[in-house]
Amino acid sequence: MDKITETIKKYGLIQKGDKILLGVSGGPDSLTLLLKLAGLKSRMGLVLHIAHVDHNLRQDSGADASFVKKWAKKLDIPLSLKKLSANFIKKNGSLEEIYREARLDFFIKTAKEIKADKVALGHNLDDQAETILMRLLRGTGLSGLSGISAKRNIRGVIFIRPLLEIPRCQIDDFLRRKGVKPRIDSTNLEDLFLRNKIRHNLIPLLKKEYNQNIVEGLANLAESVSYDYEYLDQVARRSAKGNILRLNLNKIMRLCPAILRLKLRQSIAYIQGDTRRIGFAHIKEIEDLLTNRPIGSIVDLPKRISVQKTRNCLRFFKR
Repeated sequence: MDKITETIKKYGLIQKGDKILLGVSGGPDSLTLLLKLAGLKSRMGLVLHIAHVDHNLRQDSGADASFVKKWAKKLDIPLSLKKLSANFIKKNGSLEEIYREARLDFFIKTAKEIKADKVALGHNLDDQAETILMRLLRGTGLSGLSGISAKRNIRGVIFIRPLLEIPRCQIDDFLRRKGVKPRIDSTNLEDLFLRNKIRHNLIPLLKKEYNQNIVEGLANLAESVSYDYEYLDQVARRSAKGNILRLNLNKIMRLCPAILRLKLRQSIAYIQGDTRRIGFAHIKEIEDLLTNRPIGSIVDLPKRISVQKTRNCLRFFKR
């Protein structure tokens, strides 16, 4: 598990004296993350705080919270808990997406309240491969193929993933050697979500019939693409400078398509905080707005964002 230290150094994830909020579900990944960072606590002068979300999706979900409480007490680490109401799942949208957003909102809110430098999550190498396949199946571009970032700023909060280069099997071995039994979420054993279907069915098929190293191959793809995407993103930021919510038509129409699309995504991210739910079809519609539609035309995007073509610029605003 020395690879964790290598990953931390490689991406500059943790500095001495950092205050870190750890997202801990009680499962193998997050429990390993907790134990490893607790082991670095004294040497690096870290201040740790645990955050746990009870999704209230299973009858025994309360036992997960009790399990995390015991570990917080054992390691003498403060704990923040949130339990989602039963009515929460009645919201529109993908169940998987709804719970992801709920966790993210809670982590960001808690991190800001306790003034944490970073939020650490337990995503591993297998999660990376599954994410790439999910995005390929749904349709994606370079941004999606770059996968899960080891370090990323989300709404003003730095998220880090120290286990991102560790295979799931090594995490299981680590806990087994320590004699530690994690909580197992029974919903992860069912094909309820697309990720589970990929984990239980598609990846085993790909390993057996096509490439036994498919997980490592997909993770390597994500790393390579992330470097390419980062460079292009920087080029796009330097191109057609000006008000990011009012892109000059003459300037952006001269950009190559790859940089133009990144520029559009940057404007959306600026007003939305990210580009989630913005798909290829949305970008194509904005391009059509630019080249084919009359002055004054508007394209409506998810999350109440609109884009209007004026005489001189492309204007991004909240409805």
